[in-house]
Amino acid sequence: MRKERSKIVDRAIQTVEGFEKVYKVIHQNTVLRGQSKSTFHNYLRRISLISLHFDRLPENITDEEINEYLTGLALDPKSPSRSSFKHMVYGLRYYFRHIGQNKRAIALPSLKNENKLPVILNRSELKELFNAPRLLKHRIILALAYSAGLRSQELIKLKVSDIDFERKSI
Repeated sequence: MRKERSKIVDRAIQTVEGFEKVYKVIHQNTVLRGQSKSTFHNYLRRISLISLHFDRLPENITDEEINEYLTGLALDPKSPSRSSFKHMVYGLRYYFRHIGQNKRAIALPSLKNENKLPVILNRSELKELFNAPRLLKHRIILALAYSAGLRSQELIKLKVSDIDFERKSI
């Protein structure tokens, strides 16, 4: 388990009294719920950051302090991306629910997704895109991914047996 922890989490375990218990609670709950390792690591990193900032466990941080911290995080131009902010909110909400502080979990801000329209390439841009790779197989992979709307991980896991050439479908 040690190799999977980040430096931030290790620092929180060493610095913040009782943080190892937080680590175990989050780990057990993500495993029992069948959630991904990345969910576990993202939530834990964010909870580590706020715990290190206040030098206390999240349950010992007041709602006012959490709101000030989140406001500062949202307004800080040097702050990481919006998804990092979301992970902070979701991680805290997840943690509070699992330690029985549901009211605190609900009090955290609700986050709205920004609906962005996809970028549609015109014919000349598509031609340029598909002609960019030198190897034919790379051109085919790129055309398949674009035309089928595949995400990168879906494309990576795609097997020839997944393609129905007669029906021209995946």
